[in-house]
Amino acid sequence: MADAVEVSNKQIILKNYVTGFPKESDLEVKITTTRLKVPEATQNAILVKNLYLSCDPYMRNRMSNHQGSYVESFTPGSPITGYGVSKVIDSTHPDFKNDDLVWGFTGWEEYSLIKATQSLFKIQHKEVPLSYYTGILGMAGMTAYVGFYEICSPKKGETVFISAASGAVGQLVGQFAKLLGCYVVGSAGTKEKVDLLKNKFGFDEAFNYKEEEDLNAALKRYFPDGIDIYFENVGGKMLEAVLLNMRIHGRIAVCGMISQYNLEKQEGVQNMFSLISKRIRMQGFLVGDHYHLYPKFLEMILPHIKEGKVNYVEDIAQGLESAPAALIGLFSGRNVGKQLVVVAHE
Repeated sequence: MADAVEVSNKQIILKNYVTGFPKESDLEVKITTTRLKVPEATQNAILVKNLYLSCDPYMRNRMSNHQGSYVESFTPGSPITGYGVSKVIDSTHPDFKNDDLVWGFTGWEEYSLIKATQSLFKIQHKEVPLSYYTGILGMAGMTAYVGFYEICSPKKGETVFISAASGAVGQLVGQFAKLLGCYVVGSAGTKEKVDLLKNKFGFDEAFNYKEEEDLNAALKRYFPDGIDIYFENVGGKMLEAVLLNMRIHGRIAVCGMISQYNLEKQEGVQNMFSLISKRIRMQGFLVGDHYHLYPKFLEMILPHIKEGKVNYVEDIAQGLESAPAALIGLFSGRNVGKQLVVVAHE
């Protein structure tokens, strides 16, 4: 049968667990083979052809042998995994049929056998680019939605600060805040990204944190009356400065702390007493706890995309062999916008 033919399967393998800053050489391209059919007697499984892969900062933690983390470590010698967009080639799962398009967890390889499909979503809306399901219509979009609306409970006219604001999540949080009528400032690491925040995403102000000798003074310059909402993506010195500039009853959604991911020992944070004196609510969250809100999120975001009220910038790497450089580039801020990898076309 044609659909049971054996084909080559290019994969991205983690060589060994990583300490410190990851390098492209920590990952390698390996070519194996697979059959284009779910193995006999394997129930509730699907075989997919991967089309797009999502590069996300949380994947750095999975490259180390962390015990007790919220997400399990990668297995050295095996393909790494992450969010992606895929096409179903064969299925023994009643909810998925051949040629369905899906997004969710998959392998960093050309073809993946997925046995647990709880984290897979069938793509119903195909009038937007499929690549959007690695970002604005996938995990990144849901993260921005949950963190801003559910965790921060924003109100019109409030002041909002976003660190790593040009990334996959930050660019959306800023636009959501502007749609609500908030004053929005973002920080980023290059002039190009700062210009993008102001000219493409409509932020009121933006600054290059690398050019600021005193982050506390920078925030006072942009928020003379303080910050109501901080969307945290960075941690470390940025968080310390933000705490000094929060308003009474301010809210902080802790989405990520990329400044700490490559440190063997994470930095302590000063100014924590501000949480008490200013009655600040600071809450971490994992988007996986909120996927029941995905239909509600789509109902909100799709009209905004179609009407051009929300913009989205992608940084696209071509071919699976480019995946190691694309992923490692996240940790030096090489990407501009949502980093993704094109594996194949539908």
